[in-house]
Amino acid sequence: MSSPLLEVKGLTGGWFDRDLFNDLSFSVSRAEILQVEGANGTGKTTLLRILAMLSARYTGELLFDGENVRKTRQYYQRNMVFMGHAAGNQAILSPMENLRWYFSSREAFSDQQLMKALDEVGLYGFEDSPCHSLSAGQQRRVSLARLHLSSAPLWILDEPFTAIDKQGVAELEQFIAGHAERGGAVVLTTHHQLDISRQVTALKLGGSL
Repeated sequence: MSSPLLEVKGLTGGWFDRDLFNDLSFSVSRAEILQVEGANGTGKTTLLRILAMLSARYTGELLFDGENVRKTRQYYQRNMVFMGHAAGNQAILSPMENLRWYFSSREAFSDQQLMKALDEVGLYGFEDSPCHSLSAGQQRRVSLARLHLSSAPLWILDEPFTAIDKQGVAELEQFIAGHAERGGAVVLTTHHQLDISRQVTALKLGGSL
C-alpha cells in the first residue's frame, strides 16, 4: 500500500480561544476522495483552511509526502490547490486576468491554455468581462478553471458546488472523480449528496458552537 500523500497527526484547531476539534488524525492517499462532514460550527472550513496553510492557529502535525509542511511550505503550496467557499476572484478583473494573476507565481500558461480552461468550464465569450458583471455561478466557474490548469496532486475544496447549476454539478463531480482516477487526492466539504462512481471516504467532525 502506498504511503499517504497528506497525513494529519494530533491536530487541534479552531478560532481565537475556542478549539473546534481536538487530537484529530487522518490521512489521504493518492486516488482518494475524502469528504469532511459535520453540522455547521464543527470546524469544516477551519480544518480546510489549516490544511491549505491559510491558518496557523493549530497544534499537531501536517505531513505532505512524509515531510512537515511548515518545513517544506513552498513545495507543499506548489503541489496543493485550495478553492474556498467564496469564489475568490478580483471583481474588477476579467476571468482571463484573474487566471493570469493567480498563476503568475505558480505556473506559466499561454493565453490559449487559459482560454481552453475557461471554455471547459463554460465561460467562452465571457473571458474579457469584469467578474463583477458575472453571475454567482459564472464567478464560481472562474475559480473552477484553476483546477483545469493546475498540475497539483492535492485539491482542497470548500463547498465547490456552490452556485453551480445541475449540469455543472454533474460535470464537476466527474471532474473530481477523474482527478482521483489519475492519481490525485481530494479533500472537500459539501452539503451536496455526491453521485460519483468511485468510493468517497467520510471524515465526521462532531460538536457544535
